[in-house]
Amino acid sequence: MFATNEYFDGKVKSIAFQTETLPATIGVMRQGDYEFGTSQKEYMTVTSGRLTVKLPDSDTWATFTQGETFIVEANLSFQVKAEVESSYLCLYE
Repeated sequence: MFATNEYFDGKVKSIAFQTETLPATIGVMRQGDYEFGTSQKEYMTVTSGRLTVKLPDSDTWATFTQGETFIVEANLSFQVKAEVESSYLCLYE
């Protein structure tokens, strides 16, 4: 069974599912600035568009484009800027 999630007044939407090895979500983001918190280690891969991310304990922003992945450890928060509509795949460990 799929679970759907909606955040930031519908500007971020995701569908949760189970891969062969890990739980995952596939989602979309409208243009905007967001802050997310983690409860598990997350591997976030941009599947279209681009996301500019400020990772925990970092003072700089990094831009990730299609096919690029960033990792956020559990129980932390990170900031994301989406300048174009973008999609992502997130695996949880």
